[in-house]
Amino acid sequence: MLKVYGSKNCPDCRNLKLNFLKYGIEFEEIEILDSLKNLKEFLHYRDNNKEVFERLIEIGDIGIPCIINGDVVFTDWEAYLYALGFKDLIYEDSFKASCSINGKGC
Repeated sequence: MLKVYGSKNCPDCRNLKLNFLKYGIEFEEIEILDSLKNLKEFLHYRDNNKEVFERLIEIGDIGIPCIINGDVVFTDWEAYLYALGFKDLIYEDSFKASCSINGKGC
């Protein structure tokens, strides 16, 4: 089962959840703001997978949602769904909202 590190405060995380539920994709949702343990787990993945997070960190993003599939760590949930053949993605009204420092992404 996929593990998804994210936050209910993150528009991109909320959109991932909407789409995974829509398409029946099972996942364990891990809220990084609920406990230091959850935050430390996420930071461990981010710190040890530089190739996945380097670009995101450079533009001021946190790197969530962070998806763990076995030994594979990735952040592009939309590409994951497209690869599974799901093309009709849905987004909540606040999709244009930003949670990055520069206001250009999440």
